[in-house]
Amino acid sequence: MKYLLQPLAVILLVSCQNSPSPTQASSATAVQPSIFNPQAATAPHPEQKTNVLTTSWGESRTDEYYWLNERENPAVTEYLEAENRYADSVLAPVNGLRAKLYEELKARIKEDDQTVPYFKNGYWYVSRYETGKEYPVFTRKKGSLDAAEDVLVDVNALAAGKEYCQFGGIQVSPDNQLLAYSVDYSGRNLFKVYFKNLDTGKDLPDSFDIGGAFVWANDHKTLLYDTKDKVTLRNDKIWRHVIGTPQELDVLMYYEKDETQYANLSKSKSEQYFFINCSYTQTVEVLYLNANDPNGNFKPIRPREKDLYYEVDHWNDKFIVRTNWEAKNFRLMETPVSDPRRENWKDVLPHREDVLLDDFTVFKDHLVTSEHKGGLSQIHVIRWADKADQYIEIGEPTYDCSVDNNPEFDTKILRYSFSSLKTPATIVDYNMETKEKEVKKVAPVLGNFNSDNYETEFVWVTARDGVKVPVSLVHKKGMPRDGSAPCHITAYGSYGYSYDPGFNRDKISLLDRGFVVAIAHIRGGMEMGYKWYEDGKMLHKINTFNDFVDCSDFLVKEKYTSADRLFAEGRSAGGLLMGAVTNMRPDLYKGIITGVPFVDVLTTMSDPSIPLTTGEYTEWGNPANKIEYDYMKQYSPYDNMKKGNYPNILVLTSFADSQVQYFEPAKYVARLRDLKTDGNVLLFKTNMSGSHGGSSGRFKRLEERALEYSWMMGLLGMDGEAMKQ
Repeated sequence: MKYLLQPLAVILLVSCQNSPSPTQASSATAVQPSIFNPQAATAPHPEQKTNVLTTSWGESRTDEYYWLNERENPAVTEYLEAENRYADSVLAPVNGLRAKLYEELKARIKEDDQTVPYFKNGYWYVSRYETGKEYPVFTRKKGSLDAAEDVLVDVNALAAGKEYCQFGGIQVSPDNQLLAYSVDYSGRNLFKVYFKNLDTGKDLPDSFDIGGAFVWANDHKTLLYDTKDKVTLRNDKIWRHVIGTPQELDVLMYYEKDETQYANLSKSKSEQYFFINCSYTQTVEVLYLNANDPNGNFKPIRPREKDLYYEVDHWNDKFIVRTNWEAKNFRLMETPVSDPRRENWKDVLPHREDVLLDDFTVFKDHLVTSEHKGGLSQIHVIRWADKADQYIEIGEPTYDCSVDNNPEFDTKILRYSFSSLKTPATIVDYNMETKEKEVKKVAPVLGNFNSDNYETEFVWVTARDGVKVPVSLVHKKGMPRDGSAPCHITAYGSYGYSYDPGFNRDKISLLDRGFVVAIAHIRGGMEMGYKWYEDGKMLHKINTFNDFVDCSDFLVKEKYTSADRLFAEGRSAGGLLMGAVTNMRPDLYKGIITGVPFVDVLTTMSDPSIPLTTGEYTEWGNPANKIEYDYMKQYSPYDNMKKGNYPNILVLTSFADSQVQYFEPAKYVARLRDLKTDGNVLLFKTNMSGSHGGSSGRFKRLEERALEYSWMMGLLGMDGEAMKQ
C-alpha cells in the first residue's frame, strides 16, 4: 500500500479501550475481558494522501479505514485473520454448544435424499445427494424411471480439492446429445462452462469463462452465453459459440453499453426464442431472436423507456408480456410475434389495485400466475380457452407458495411447492382441469420433528406513520406471552424482494429452545404490492428501518419477548437494515447478526468501479444528485455511527464476496471498535474461501449456522457459561 507506512505490528495494534470495567462484567451473561481485541490502524486514503473523502458538493467525510479496500495488501488479510482468531477465542466457551448444534442441525438432514423427478424432452431428470457428501449428483433416465441411470455431473468430483465450489447448472442440447454445465471456484460468481458428449461420456475440449448464463440453439451445436466486465462484474456481453471451434472465433451478438443495465440471457419455455433482458432494478428492455436462427440478430420487442419494466415468454403465435405499463402492480398482455410493437399489446389479465402480479408460467392450455395479496403469496390458474380461473388453497395463516419446475409445455399438470414456518417444503402435482392434488414429496426432517408442536401467527403492526405492516411468527404451542421468551426477528426490505415465510429446518433448534421466530414484511419488499416497494426505496428508504424498529417494539410491548432477549438478523441489503437500526435503537436488541452487510452506502455508491454499483442508482440513489446524496447520508450506517453503547454484534462476511465487498463490514467493525463504550461482544468473522452466500457445501454451511445460534444462546447463558470478551 503506497501511503500506509505503519508497520504490521502497528496495523494490528492491540487495543483494550473497549474492555468493560469489573462492574460492567458482573452479571451472569455479561462479557468479560479475556484477550485484547484487534484494532485496525487508521491511514490516509491512498489516492488523496488523506483520510478525508471529498464530494462534488464541497462536503467531506472522514474514512480513516479506507485502506482496508486494498484486497491484495497482505496487511488487510492479516487484519481479517486477526479478527477471526479473536472471534474464535471469545466463542471458545460455547464451543461445546456449537458442536452440539452442528450435530443437531446435521442430524435433521436425510443425507441420501433426492429431488422429485421431472420430465423433459424424453428424459426423467433427478438430482440426488449421497450420504456424507456435500454436493449433488445430477442424473437422467431415458423414457422411464425404471430405466438405467446416466450420471450427468457429480459435483462432488468437481469440488474435490477445492475450498469452494458453486455449481451453476446444466443445459442439455435439444437433441439430448451434448451437455453444458458451469462451475465457479472463486466465490465471485465467475463461472466456467464445460461440455460433455452424452453418447460417449467423454469431455469436449471446448471450455471458457462465462458470466453465468448459457443456452443452446435449436441446431444442437450452437451455444449462446454471457460474459462480465472484469472490473464491475456486470453481465454486459452476449456471445455465440459453435461446438468444436476456438473461442477466439466466437461472435459478439450483443453489448450492453449502459453501465446501469445488465444483459440477462434466457430461452422461452417453448424453446423457440432467445431473450435478452436488458435490466437491473427498474428499467427493462427485452430483445428476442428465433432459436432456430442463432446467426440472426436480436430485435427489441419494445425499446427501453425510463421506468418501463416488462418481461416476456412465448405462447403459440404470441408473446406474453408482464409489464408495469400503466399498471403499478403489473398486468399481463399479449402481442403477435409477427409484429410485437406497443400498438399491438392487448390485455390478458388487467391491472388490479389489490393484487401484485409477480410472475407467470405458460402452458399449452393454461396460464398460471404467481401473485401477492394481503401480504401473502398465491397461485392463480387460468384456462386459455374460456378464462375460467381458480386459486390454489394452501390452508395456513401464513405460508409461502410458488410454481415449481414445469419444463413441459403440453401438460395439464402444474407442479408447485408450499411451506410455512412450521410445515416443511411440500411438492404437489396439481391437475389444472380436475383440481386434484398429488403430493409428490414432503421434505424430510429427521429426528423428533412434529409440526403440530408449533403454532404460526400472522399479525399486523401499526407503524409510526399509521401504515399496517404484516409480521409472520412461529413458536412452540403453549408459549407464555409474558416477555420471557427469546426472539429472533429478521427482514430484508429491498429490491422489491418479498420475504415470504417458508420453512427453515435450522430454525427448529431455536424453536425447541423456546425462541419466537419472526419475519417482518417491511416496506422495500413487495409483499403488499409495488407501492410497498416504492415506499421503501430511494427517498423513502428510512421507512424500511422505521418499520423494522416498530415491528421489534411491537414484539416487546405485546410480550412475545423483551428487549434483553431480542435478537435481529439481516444479510446483504438486510445487513444495511441491521446497521441502520443498530444506530437508531441500540437499546432495543440483545444482539444483532449482520451478514455480508452493505453498510458503507455513500462511499460505495460513489465508486462506479465497485461491482453492482451503477445498476443500483434506482434503488439507493446516485451521490452525484445532491438530493439523493443528502438522503443517503441520513441513514448510511458507516456515516452515522457515534460514540456510545451498542448491543452485542456479530458481523459475518466472505473475502471473495462479489456482491458486497468484504471491506464494507471490515471498516464498519474497525470504526465500531473505536466508538463503542459498552462491554458488549463485537465479533467479526471472515470466510476466507466463501462467497456472498457463505460456504458452498450443504454441511459446511451448518457450521456457520451453529456459530450464529451458539453466539445468541451463549449471550443468554443457555450454554451454562458466559462468553467473554
